[in-house]
Amino acid sequence: MSAILETHIELDEQGRPWIAGANTKVIEVVLDKLAYQWDPEEIHAQHPHLSLAQIYSALAYYYDHKEEMDQAIADQEKRVDARAEQAKDSPGRQKLRELGLL
Repeated sequence: MSAILETHIELDEQGRPWIAGANTKVIEVVLDKLAYQWDPEEIHAQHPHLSLAQIYSALAYYYDHKEEMDQAIADQEKRVDARAEQAKDSPGRQKLRELGLL
């Protein structure tokens, strides 16, 4: 018996997993699952350009690489928090404070 195996996941030059042919990172699908508790059908409804096979492949990749992907999510969250903290004193926000709009 010969096996036919098709994968919907590709790794870029930095080793980040992407859904092949969709211009969508696996982490984006995972975040929809984690943040909104969406099932694959709801993810498909929200992202109709992705097939259910692509979505299930992305989720399977996540569960196969859960520890490293959870770390990537945590690292991304730290970067976002740091940028938000830096933006608190941006010139634009200072001007809005002076105008009483913040």
